Amino acid sequence: MVNPNVTSEYDTLRCVAMRYAGDFTRKLDGPGVHPILARQQTTSMWAEYSAAKVRAQQEALITVLRARGTEVILLPQAPGCSAQHYPRDIGFVIDNVLFLARLNSTHRLPEANALAELAAGMPRVEHLTTGSIEGGDVMLHDRCVLVGLSEETSLEGAEGLQAALGRHQINREVVPVTFASSGIVHLDDHFNIIAPGTALIHRSAFTPHQARWLGKRFDLIDVTDEEALHVHVNVLALAPGVVVVAAGSSRITGQITARGIDVLTVDYSEVTRIPGSLRCTTLPLRRI
Repeated sequence: MVNPNVTSEYDTLRCVAMRYAGDFTRKLDGPGVHPILARQQTTSMWAEYSAAKVRAQQEALITVLRARGTEVILLPQAPGCSAQHYPRDIGFVIDNVLFLARLNSTHRLPEANALAELAAGMPRVEHLTTGSIEGGDVMLHDRCVLVGLSEETSLEGAEGLQAALGRHQINREVVPVTFASSGIVHLDDHFNIIAPGTALIHRSAFTPHQARWLGKRFDLIDVTDEEALHVHVNVLALAPGVVVVAAGSSRITGQITARGIDVLTVDYSEVTRIPGSLRCTTLPLRRI
């Protein structure tokens, strides 16, 4: 049985859930494209991917994680789901409770269903039932929970999370994060807490007021539009001073190392052909 415990975005990662990519891919253009996907294609790069290459790159990350003592739990496949290798969205742990996300896209529901077996063995699980909220929009900061109001997460979902925290006597305030335009897939494609007091930001994705709010609380490392397009914001913290970054993020890597943070690099170029990267492919269950 896994006893979940996550209180920050950067404490030492001890247990994580992942799921290999499946062979099914979605139609990305033409008259049958869903309007949400059409909007998301205005802010993120979407392209067909080789499932075999994605799985090979995931395997490389798993090797890095296990070498550092992280237990990797592989979730069962979710047939017919093109984004099943992004389990971050289907759930998230806050303190010692696993919250099962309320997905916005019906075609992704089998991904969430496949989490049921793991959740059944946990002592505290909350099924969110209001609005929509996905893990890619949820980040922990001090006694706050930042929740991005993206295409996939609604204000009602954020309010439902606040109510659920109260039911579990978790003393954290949900803080909605607003964007400058529609089409944002998830918060973690444009903002990511990588170490105590340090975060990556794609500043143009946020309203000026929101960017100022974040700037008062973090040492912000700016990323360019091109870097954000290739999902370079979506890194994964392994410990307070260790971060995994996708190969090709050399300028961002320099900014991170200049702050005394160690950087590990993996090739995730095939994974990022749809908007997600290292953070999206991992669902932390324990950080200590």
